[in-house]
Amino acid sequence: MNLNDYSLWTALITPLKPSLTLDENSLANLIKEQEQAKNGLLILGSTGEALNLSLEMKKQIVEFTLEQKPKVPVMVGVGGHDLPAQMKWIQWLETKNIDAYLMVTPIYAKPGTFGQYEWFNTLMNQVSKPVMLYNVPGRAAKELSYKTVEMLKEHPQFWAIKEASGSPQKMKTYLDASGGKKLYCGDDPLMQEFAQVGACGLVSVAANTWPKETHLYVQKCLQNKLEEKETWVNAAKALFVASNPVPAKALLCLEERIAHDTMMPPLSRRDLTDIQLLKNSSNNIQTWYNKYK
Repeated sequence: MNLNDYSLWTALITPLKPSLTLDENSLANLIKEQEQAKNGLLILGSTGEALNLSLEMKKQIVEFTLEQKPKVPVMVGVGGHDLPAQMKWIQWLETKNIDAYLMVTPIYAKPGTFGQYEWFNTLMNQVSKPVMLYNVPGRAAKELSYKTVEMLKEHPQFWAIKEASGSPQKMKTYLDASGGKKLYCGDDPLMQEFAQVGACGLVSVAANTWPKETHLYVQKCLQNKLEEKETWVNAAKALFVASNPVPAKALLCLEERIAHDTMMPPLSRRDLTDIQLLKNSSNNIQTWYNKYK
């Protein structure tokens, strides 16, 4: 599959049973929804609660996803701050028929330019598939270094960057530093602004709850034809009134698209106290889609 044919990647949630085991039936339903919408699949990112899951469950999720034989590409998240553990994770993933990797800036350790370079370069030297680097300082506590990106730009596996710092101007700087690699917006409400400075697509939380609707939203942003922008901005923000992916799971469960809204601790469904905003947002997105599809 040509990864560049996909302007929308859904950072897929991980549906769980109350026993904190994988809900395979719900996951199969979500994969079908994304496939029908022609969205690429990103599994085991932060929206997928990857850092909260055991290695055994992460392997189960990858294997189950591939067993569904989706007709869209599958990207898998790599993240943490334990290099040997991530090396072992990658060695296992290299035996699977995945299409790409998402590699996030190491969490907690706050590495500088050369620390980041050594981390990414070491991991990227072990893989045979394209890599999307991920800048998310709100979670990692450290920005992806522009200089690191510049140092990595000739690496044969360096394909793209997901920019989720909330700054279109920073995205433009990454575009320049990368030597023209693909740049994806990592913030649903900002897709229009990111498209205007060179983003080729979106890695999305909102596409979990509104797969075909978000696909249309991205196309309209890329064509500079987005109508009623505030509808999307408000709806996307509603998905972050509690820690992601608590609101997304709650809405999917309410709409009976997954069986349970169970979170893996330390996340908790109880931290979302009012679902009315999400219900209103979903109704508004449906109205928008029916009007402009």
